[in-house]
Amino acid sequence: MQLLMIKIKTFLDLGLIECFSVLLYRIFTKLSIHPVCFIKADVPLAPFFQESKLPKLDLPISSAWEDNSNLFSHLERPLANKPPHWLRNPLSTDNEDIKLIPWWKIPDFDYSNGDIKLIWEQSRMNWVVIFAQRVRNGDSYSLSRLNDWISDWSKKNPPYLGPNWKCGQEASIRVINLCCAALILGQEYNSLPSLQELIKLHLRRISPTLHYAIAQNNNHGTSEAAALFIGGSWLTALGSSDGEKYEILGRKWLNNRVTKLIEKDGSFSQYSTNYHRMMLDTLSIAEIWRRKINRDKFSPVFYNKASKATSWLYQMISPDNGNGPNLGANDGSLLIQLTDSEYRDYRPSVQLASCLFNNVRAYPNEGLWDSHLSWLGIINDSEESEEYVNCNFDYGGYKILRYGHAKLIFRFPKFRFRPSQADAMHVDFWIDGDNLLNDAGSYSYNSADNILNYFNGTAGHNTIQFDERDQMPKIGRFLFGNWLKAVNVSSVLKTNSFVKCSASYRDFKGSEHQREIILRDNSFEVVDKVSGFKNKAVIRWRLAGRNWVLKKYKNIVEVSNGKSNLKIDSNVDFAHVNLTEGWTSFFYMKKEKISTLEAEILEPGSLITNFKLEQ
Repeated sequence: MQLLMIKIKTFLDLGLIECFSVLLYRIFTKLSIHPVCFIKADVPLAPFFQESKLPKLDLPISSAWEDNSNLFSHLERPLANKPPHWLRNPLSTDNEDIKLIPWWKIPDFDYSNGDIKLIWEQSRMNWVVIFAQRVRNGDSYSLSRLNDWISDWSKKNPPYLGPNWKCGQEASIRVINLCCAALILGQEYNSLPSLQELIKLHLRRISPTLHYAIAQNNNHGTSEAAALFIGGSWLTALGSSDGEKYEILGRKWLNNRVTKLIEKDGSFSQYSTNYHRMMLDTLSIAEIWRRKINRDKFSPVFYNKASKATSWLYQMISPDNGNGPNLGANDGSLLIQLTDSEYRDYRPSVQLASCLFNNVRAYPNEGLWDSHLSWLGIINDSEESEEYVNCNFDYGGYKILRYGHAKLIFRFPKFRFRPSQADAMHVDFWIDGDNLLNDAGSYSYNSADNILNYFNGTAGHNTIQFDERDQMPKIGRFLFGNWLKAVNVSSVLKTNSFVKCSASYRDFKGSEHQREIILRDNSFEVVDKVSGFKNKAVIRWRLAGRNWVLKKYKNIVEVSNGKSNLKIDSNVDFAHVNLTEGWTSFFYMKKEKISTLEAEILEPGSLITNFKLEQ
């Protein structure tokens, strides 16, 4: 009965209309009676792109997809001068293609074929944009290769059969990449007939299931609405009568999604740094395309929210190396891949969005982060830039504290949309561009349950876990129930000697956690007060670097590696202390070991953690 009540409450939190839309979609596709099950299209034939008449650009070009495939920015497989096997898991030794059956009959998770994202990643057509860069600079071989690969993909993935048609967002990403290639080559107004047909058959796939994407309240809606607007207005500009309905539909829902999913402080509904970038890149491409083909502006709310979302990401990202906190789900998405800048370097996306939506350069100095602007034809000579400040992103549940070289990000529970991780009260600590205490990430969506639960659960974060359970009950593979709500949330207070903030929560079992944070230059203090648990409370600190040495006393525990020192002082005895191995995943499907300090108490008490750099 308790589980039933949790599910009912969670469905109410998700929204009755959204849940009903998802239910109808799943029933109708399961029965093969959804309108999307009846669409048909022919396979378009090459060529899709022609030589560019624009002048060459003396700019850095991404070296990806030259001799090796590039998956999730770290997995490479040799290409042998041929297109990838679009219907095979590139990590598998199985040489058989996945059978071509109607996409709606393919299960969401099929362990026999591995993670479906490995199939999708090759077919997102990031390579289209990279080949287009080389064509723009006069490489005729890359033009032949570009057309051959698209032709091969189209033949091996006939509409609408196989895994690469299963997800409307994946189809949308292909539309966006084809659009970027057209912009780079100057072929938005003289697109070849086969390219137009390729865009049409994608829009026919995206449009019928748009309401399912909207019901997710995540970047599926922004991606698919943007693709409909871009593809529809593209067809209209080329004189096609099919385009207007898609353009109108895409504009409507893109305005709607931005209005609903981006909070007043710029936080995004998915509570994820990488998905925030994905969303922001999508808005940037939609705006560039709108300007390029001279369409009416989006709504005033669109630009206000896009501006806030840009500032949110700017404040999160380190200017030293472009790295940001590994908060929330991270599936390896990198929508715009125009340079060899690192996957975890968010500066190109921030620079582009800042010029488009805030009319300033986020980073005044020149660097690889400017390549997006140059390749996509954006000029901004502003010498102004936004200041780095202490931030109260209270609509999304984030605080950013700064003092000297130190930055601390505090994640407290404030969920208007479904949380993907049990990360309440997590602390991310940075010195300049170095992430000294980090979040585990998410690794893979198709992992075994124990791995998935580790990365998404409380154990993968710098916080406190009660009674060996997550802070919220899990009622589905990607769904938590009884969403937490923080109370007594203070604004960031800055003095001459420190910066501080605090928050607390009470979970569904009555356990309470109050956390106060005091940040100084190169050090911080965290005061935790815990009560209401049944058996035990465990505090964890995930330690970057190697060679940590543990010392423990009756109610004091200390670890040091010669560079940093962390000490926990408790007003009750520790029942158990351990320096154990955990995991961190900064790239999808890649994990590495990390040292984790665990300290356990069996009764209510206070824990004071001090972290400092050793001189």
